[in-house]
Amino acid sequence: MKLNLQQRLAATAATVCLLLPLATLPGCSESEASSTPVGGITPQQFADGVHAVMMADRTVYAKHVVTNLNKQDAPVKAFEYWEDTENSIPLPAQMFRMGAELVDENPEAGFTYALRSKWPLNEQHQAKTELEQTALDFLSENPGENFYGEEKLGDQKYFVAVYPDRAVAEACWSCHNDHPNRGDDYPEFAKDDVMGGVLVRIPL
Repeated sequence: MKLNLQQRLAATAATVCLLLPLATLPGCSESEASSTPVGGITPQQFADGVHAVMMADRTVYAKHVVTNLNKQDAPVKAFEYWEDTENSIPLPAQMFRMGAELVDENPEAGFTYALRSKWPLNEQHQAKTELEQTALDFLSENPGENFYGEEKLGDQKYFVAVYPDRAVAEACWSCHNDHPNRGDDYPEFAKDDVMGGVLVRIPL
């Protein structure tokens, strides 16, 4: 059975509310989380919720897996070319992108997400639309805030949320600072610096 947008938003929001403490997610009060379907959830609340889950998973992987392996001088390392190298695992950004690709392939997901940056080491992460570029400029100038907007691509209108992508672990900023593809004008990142944006796009 194919679900409409409201049903997909409600179903995914209910899952997010179960995964997160109720107090941390707007729109997931106890009454809302227990109602079926979730009543009155907005696209922004939905985007905020899925972003919280995504970034929690990514932070855990970067801090407690990749960084710890590096500190322990373990035989297994996170490496950009992990698929062709023995004893290697994906970098945090690669892990994040692979998850985004799986969601993009799922027609019932009800949303897509991606990494974007003003300073992409991988061309896949550069802004693809005018609104995305506007969002990255906004995050760069307002590092403590999120960006929300709407855009039309083809005949479809979308709600777009873009969140600061911060350097949460040493594995993040050291990889960017030491990468051979960085140019002379590439920023030198440190802990908690905004390195780009995490984009969530929801069809309306």
